[in-house]
Amino acid sequence: MSHWLLKPFVIDSVSYIHKALAEKKRILIEGANALMLDLDFGTYPFVTSSSTSIGGVCTGLGIPPKRIDKTIGVMKAYTTRVGGGPFPTELLDDIGNHLQEVGAEFGVTTGRRRRCGWLDLVVLKHSAMINGYDVFNLTKLDVLDQLEEIKVAIGYDIEGERLEGFPGKHFQAPNAVCSSPL
Repeated sequence: MSHWLLKPFVIDSVSYIHKALAEKKRILIEGANALMLDLDFGTYPFVTSSSTSIGGVCTGLGIPPKRIDKTIGVMKAYTTRVGGGPFPTELLDDIGNHLQEVGAEFGVTTGRRRRCGWLDLVVLKHSAMINGYDVFNLTKLDVLDQLEEIKVAIGYDIEGERLEGFPGKHFQAPNAVCSSPL
């Protein structure tokens, strides 16, 4: 394919976005991947090569931070992860299989099964601190409908010490402390 076929679709995206901002147009930006895959705040080295936090809007699109009006956190009612890396609530049992099958947790491109586990509120709190969500949108609640019991991680135990915040650098997979919500 010749480059001239693509030319009409190539623009100066910074100018385009800033023109829309100046015209007070509403702009919706959707991020991909979760914070734990973020190059700066994720579980290094099990991260992607970009900024998946709200900061990626600034660095990736050239939008000044003060122009971001609202941040919506979208998360599943359970936790998933593709590939390696720490996953304290991972379920390697029938419940994990249920989440994969009923939730259709397979990679879009590769078809690889996603690892599944209980909702990790420690990660959620960590993500909320960094991204400053105004609201949350919880998806896939229906996947949990057939389960007799639902648990969520409320803290981590590492070497006998209870952590209620996210561990710092050199994150090792802790034992998640899960409880059933009332």
